[in-house]
Amino acid sequence: MTPRAASGTPRRVIQAGGPVIIGAGLAGLSAAVELAPLPCVVLSAGQISTGTSTGWAQGGVSAAVGPDDNAGLHTADTIAAGAGLCDADVVAAITSAAPQAIEWLTAQGAQFDRTADGSLKLGLEGAHSRRRIVHAMGDSTGAELLRTMVVAARRTPSISLWEYSLATEILTTKAGVSGVLVRTAGGEIELRTDTVLLATGGIGGLFSHTTNPLTSRGQGLALAHRAGATLRDIEMVQFHPTALDVGIDPMPLVSEAVRGEGAILVDELGERVIDNPLSARDVVARAEWAALQAGHQVFLDAREHPGVRFDELFASIAATAREAGFDPVTQPLPVRPAAHYHMGGVQVDLAGRTDVPGLYAAGEVASTGLHGANRLASNSLLEAVVCGRWTAQHWHQLGLDQGSAAAAPSGLRPVTPGAPDAAVAKVRGIVSEAAGVLRDRNGLVAALAELKPLRSHDAGLVGYLLVEAALRRTESRGGHTRTDFPKLADPARHLLIPGAGRPRAATEAIGAVA
Repeated sequence: MTPRAASGTPRRVIQAGGPVIIGAGLAGLSAAVELAPLPCVVLSAGQISTGTSTGWAQGGVSAAVGPDDNAGLHTADTIAAGAGLCDADVVAAITSAAPQAIEWLTAQGAQFDRTADGSLKLGLEGAHSRRRIVHAMGDSTGAELLRTMVVAARRTPSISLWEYSLATEILTTKAGVSGVLVRTAGGEIELRTDTVLLATGGIGGLFSHTTNPLTSRGQGLALAHRAGATLRDIEMVQFHPTALDVGIDPMPLVSEAVRGEGAILVDELGERVIDNPLSARDVVARAEWAALQAGHQVFLDAREHPGVRFDELFASIAATAREAGFDPVTQPLPVRPAAHYHMGGVQVDLAGRTDVPGLYAAGEVASTGLHGANRLASNSLLEAVVCGRWTAQHWHQLGLDQGSAAAAPSGLRPVTPGAPDAAVAKVRGIVSEAAGVLRDRNGLVAALAELKPLRSHDAGLVGYLLVEAALRRTESRGGHTRTDFPKLADPARHLLIPGAGRPRAATEAIGAVA
């Protein structure tokens, strides 16, 4: 029988010729390049090199490469920030791999910032005990890494890059993954494969205030959930304390590295909002939120430190601020917390395996156990490159057949979004109100009722699952603060949401593997 699309028209069927990687950010492209010469198809919902959070990352890659640093210290800082939900073995493995990740990225062509003697220039960010943040072009690390990996992917013959190709469903049988449904402007395609990597990024676009691309709305979580994969700790959202509050959506980010160079947080009276502006992000975000709720404004004051060196160190931030009418050398910058990073995700092991055979996840969409309840600054790009490569190395060990990846169909062009703008806007408002920096039972229960009829599209489904998880976690931990449950629960436990059609959610001891 000829497969047919939902509209009833015949659906094209194409053999992928290898794994299909959904997402063309750092995790997805690192996996594709590492997999060579084995073939793969990389799907990008938009144009390659756009629409991914990687390219927006101002912070750097954390790696213990300084003479006073080591992986053990990096591990300890990560676990301390993670508020009891980190998997210590996972943290140790990824932080130990960090120096080699820097070497690999350099070999791919990444131009990291260096001192006069050629050594890496290292920055300091919140909750790090050492200078270990490796930057590129000051505050443009993500853009440089994305440029590097796009160039590397384009020059690799085994990688087939499909632009404007939106994955809408992971196809499965009783044996596991069997393919991916892909929507293109020219019609629906069934891309057949038994191996899929989700590298779709985060969920910031579900919130009214976010530093993420607005297209980052948890599509990967929806794909995984509907395919039967377990989600873990998806209530854990990191709100970055210093999003530039000038009426732009999404909000421009003011990197934590600015505070690493001495900038402070003050209110309109010049009073400090928090004594230590380099505290863990959840701590700083709550302090700012308290000031905002009390009727104050919050500003990042960099006039003294870094002062006149601001443009030298943070050229793109300075340009963005001036376009909005603020000179960071002479004026404090208005800031507020904004949804920035998702610590939760699809539960995976260090090879990226989910509990659906053939389905893998890497990067922000995955929950490896590295970030716990609160991500340590600049560990996200690190996780993306390390875990993306580890998944590809695992595929090599499986002995996948070598062949040719399916060529991208001709004439690909922008795809019409799946959910109406009005529906997404409604979800953003509901999720922001109920599951922002501070949460409580009444708000979460009301939000669930409002989101229930919106679950037919990805944003509504993921918003509903996130709010449901936030309601079920009756404690305050890391990025999740319940005003009605202000204390930590003992012992710390993961919160699991099994895939669609499976028994309802459960909890899991720290360190357990699916």
